[in-house]
Amino acid sequence: QVQLVESEGGLVQAGDSLRLSCTASGRTSINYSMGWFRQAPGKEREFVAAIKWNDDGLHYADSVKGRFTISRVNAKNTVALQMNSLKPDDPAIYYCAAARPRLLLGVTTRDYDYWGQGAQVTVSS
Repeated sequence: QVQLVESEGGLVQAGDSLRLSCTASGRTSINYSMGWFRQAPGKEREFVAAIKWNDDGLHYADSVKGRFTISRVNAKNTVALQMNSLKPDDPAIYYCAAARPRLLLGVTTRDYDYWGQGAQVTVSS
């Protein structure tokens, strides 16, 4: 089992930046692909960004490409999501997720095995 604990989200103004982090504990002897998803009220959870278990791959949703950056820190136990130029349509609960090593980097919720509790991100215009 893997437990994922996310940092708190926050309230920012449009155009501002915010950094989320997610720390894994438990069975961390192997590397996991890590992803970020988000879910706005009344909408399905959607893919945001992911980094492959061997760091040999990154993927971003078109809506955040060029503004968000996913990266590993602290000997791979922590993954961060740097969000720049936040827009009014970015607010959501942001979820960290971990997937056991697979050939392909997953971009759907079904591809991930463990989930964090979520962090609320609010953007004021």
